[in-house]
Amino acid sequence: MSELIRQTSVDAPHSAAEGTGALIEGNAALDGRTQVISHGPAFLCGRPLGEILKVSCGLSDEKLQEALAVQAEKGGRIGEVLVALKAVQEEDVGRALGAQLDLPYLARIFPDEVDAELVKKVPINFAKQARLLPLSVEPDGSIAVAVADPLDTAVLDHARMLLAADVTPRIALASTIVDAINGIYDRSINEAEQLVDEMEAQDLDSLAHELEEPQDLLDADDEAPIIRLVNSLLFRAAKERASDIHIEPMERELIVRFRIDGVLQEIIKPPKRYQNSIISRVKIMSQLNIAEKRLPQDGRIRIKLAGRDIDIRVSTIPTTHGERIVMRLLDKSATLLDLAEIGMGPDVLAGMESVIKRSHGIILVTGPTGSGKTTTLYAALSRINSPDMNILTVEDPVEYQLKGIGQMAINPKIGLTFASGLRSFLRQDPDVIMVGEIRDRETAEIAITASQTGHLVFSTVHTNDAAGAVIRLVDMGIEPFLVASTLTAILAQRLVRRVCPDCREEYEPTDAELKEIGLSRASLFEKFKRRTVYRARGCPNCNRNGYRGRTGIYELLLVDYDIQQLILKNVDSATIKREAVKKGMLTLLDDGARKVAAGETTIAEVLSVTQEDL
Repeated sequence: MSELIRQTSVDAPHSAAEGTGALIEGNAALDGRTQVISHGPAFLCGRPLGEILKVSCGLSDEKLQEALAVQAEKGGRIGEVLVALKAVQEEDVGRALGAQLDLPYLARIFPDEVDAELVKKVPINFAKQARLLPLSVEPDGSIAVAVADPLDTAVLDHARMLLAADVTPRIALASTIVDAINGIYDRSINEAEQLVDEMEAQDLDSLAHELEEPQDLLDADDEAPIIRLVNSLLFRAAKERASDIHIEPMERELIVRFRIDGVLQEIIKPPKRYQNSIISRVKIMSQLNIAEKRLPQDGRIRIKLAGRDIDIRVSTIPTTHGERIVMRLLDKSATLLDLAEIGMGPDVLAGMESVIKRSHGIILVTGPTGSGKTTTLYAALSRINSPDMNILTVEDPVEYQLKGIGQMAINPKIGLTFASGLRSFLRQDPDVIMVGEIRDRETAEIAITASQTGHLVFSTVHTNDAAGAVIRLVDMGIEPFLVASTLTAILAQRLVRRVCPDCREEYEPTDAELKEIGLSRASLFEKFKRRTVYRARGCPNCNRNGYRGRTGIYELLLVDYDIQQLILKNVDSATIKREAVKKGMLTLLDDGARKVAAGETTIAEVLSVTQEDL
């Protein structure tokens, strides 16, 4: 068998006591890419799964009996019941199942070691639904397959038919298999560079007639380099969690950049002579007029990629050197995060949970474009959503589909604006209203009217901090007494990149660095019991930039009596902020310092988004 699965022997213990914790080792450092597979101690083979788990991970008799009672009442497999009861980990069950059935257990699967020809024989949708992945050809001619449920004979029978050979099952977690399946298709990430090389040697005229509508991104087998290049870019952007794709014509070159975790990164430079063909391809996919090159155009592409619905908003503008395209990617199937999962500290989370449960008032989320405001609003709506609530939203556009919530997208071309949508909502008997953004006085006035008549209103504004939102509303022409009486809370936020856990470097910061984020060496130790923090380095897992993923930093201003009095006096935002800090409000910089001390991000990253607090 290939190096994908490397076996190690585990001597069978002489007693159950000796076997505890030694069923299967989870890792081994043979060459840095090893997942250890074992059939487990021989004396455990064929034993009930519960008994094996008692030996392997210390499952208590009480938890086992509880799980058996739940299984008798509701059905299901004992391993799934135990995981649901949080008595054991999913990985423990996988290892125990391997020992019970005398089958190897795969702790990890490396995509680059999987036989690509075998993978082509299994449709991706079937592989994901069945949680099955062919791995390699065994010496006896059978095919080793990773499978999450080796007892599902129907899945194995289908695999035999698709592969036209006998199969030898290997056990792996469903999540491990799905990650590997995605990784297999990640191989096409490098196809863009290969295609650019191919295109260098081809004649432009031979490609012009090949600009036709593709099928599914993963199923498309078009040989046209232009089509394959665009598909490859879309696929790579989705896989690398890019929020935007920029196609930028320059005088002598064409540049493609991705915005990943808020930072633009150059990806490839296709030949300049293919610029018009690439742009035409994108315009055809987004149903834009390819003949019109003098005016800006907006369109949309909807694609399905490995079971994920991705909506792409396309914007074109004419520039000196040709049309410039920016595509905004939105994953419709992305899991909606809860308030507790987006980086809120305990105090901010407690404050938000208290205000979102009120019957009326206005709650504003503020921050620059791309700071995660809409995600926060969705998380808040999901937290209060229930069958006895009528929640309506008016957005530009509708980014996520929320079950049980009425959502409407604005359409200025036909006169459907935030203001007109919000006005119509008041006749729909709502309990909660979410307005994508308060942009003008008319929208602000209707939002205030809604809150005064017993509705809870969520919205966003663009200001640097929480206190600035008050001044923004007054500047729009709203009377201070109306702002003071209806505003409940303002949440300012930013997104900071998470330092890569695989390559982050621990170091002792200088006094000057600590001072920049409002800490001293003594306060770092007193508040957070730390003397060191982390800085970014760079490794293959984070594309060499030192960061992977993002989290939020927050500043929650609760509008109480004292703040209301300041608003009525029409004071400046600095005065309001000082009063809020006196009452215990953590600023964006304070929350950023917390996340630096917790090892989530770096000092440089926090400073890059909180300069206005310095």
